[in-house]
Amino acid sequence: MRHARESALSAFLISPDRELGSHFLRSQQEARAFEVVGEVAEYPARNTLDIRLRQIRPEVVVIDVASDLATALEIIEALSGPASSALVVGLHHQNDSGAVISVLRAGAAEFLYHPFDISVQKEALARLRRIRQPEDGQPAELGKVYVFSSAKPGAGSSTMATHCAHAIRQASGKRVLLVDLDLEGGSIGFYLKLQAGYSTADAIENADQMDPAIWAALTVETGGVDVLVAPEIPYTAAVDPGRLHDLIEYARMLYDFVLIDSPVVFHRTALLSVSECDQAFLISSADLASLHLTRKAIGFLSQLGFDKDRYKVVINRLSKKDSISTSDLEKIFGSNVQACIPNEYFSLHRVISLGQPLLADCDLGRSIASLAGKLIGGKNGDGKRAQMGGLSQSPALTKA
Repeated sequence: MRHARESALSAFLISPDRELGSHFLRSQQEARAFEVVGEVAEYPARNTLDIRLRQIRPEVVVIDVASDLATALEIIEALSGPASSALVVGLHHQNDSGAVISVLRAGAAEFLYHPFDISVQKEALARLRRIRQPEDGQPAELGKVYVFSSAKPGAGSSTMATHCAHAIRQASGKRVLLVDLDLEGGSIGFYLKLQAGYSTADAIENADQMDPAIWAALTVETGGVDVLVAPEIPYTAAVDPGRLHDLIEYARMLYDFVLIDSPVVFHRTALLSVSECDQAFLISSADLASLHLTRKAIGFLSQLGFDKDRYKVVINRLSKKDSISTSDLEKIFGSNVQACIPNEYFSLHRVISLGQPLLADCDLGRSIASLAGKLIGGKNGDGKRAQMGGLSQSPALTKA
């Protein structure tokens, strides 16, 4: 979550009119009211815009309303809903009273026009800051969110997420949440032999009315880790980006670490979760098909505008017989390899049969514990769980 700085507000610029956009950018050299951290030269589709905004999390969206007012108004209305954290500022060539009224009615907070007078921008900046209502004092530290995904089904992202979550809990004692976001084919509940009345799909559906009683009903605990399991019946409806955002932000407030097992990275839900996280991990097994698809996924993420430091590659089930080295893998991917996890079928089969987490008493367990240590960052804590209160079920809870 981005907090207001003393100077400029971070902004995402949408300007099909490049001349108008250039005038606005040049004015910031003196006004310094907005720090443009991303821009597009066309009106983006809603899904594309959602992904970009969740990736860079700007405080303001500045949009050209002169090129196509009707399209711009649709975007402003979409960005003015309760799920959006960014304020909207309309841009125009002139002080067009009709456009001003339409833009403000659609939900924009401010309207700026050429030649973008410095004093006018400063006044707009002050008003925007008042709207944001920054709180006094230091904000509470939010938890870290890590996403585990893969380019090929079966590469082991569920294994990594599950056992990293327990390793983090064991090493740090801090509050940990494990989320199975593979709503169509998640397996974490099966791995851990969990019986749950509700699922991650229910949590997403109820994200706008979340409270401690509902949360206590949604999660199940195992080994000190709270878990949101995948639904028993595959959930095929499109996930609402705003509700997913609300769910993850709520989890950040309750837990020190949130680990999300997502569908394959090409899936829309996976991309939304990667946009929300602090760090994503692309899990690849050592077979040629998985390596090929992981390389393809890296190129795909780059095309979508994700920085390479947003995601890291982890090679799973690497056998001593595999002749490929870490440096060879990094050349294939054009990206750093965070870790190589050994192939120990029998150790993994044993804990899955028992519904237990891996211990650091084998090479596989030690490798996962080492990866978990990197996520912790060497910081330990007493890890007393937040008091959730309450109910095993809540009458307000909607079943997805």
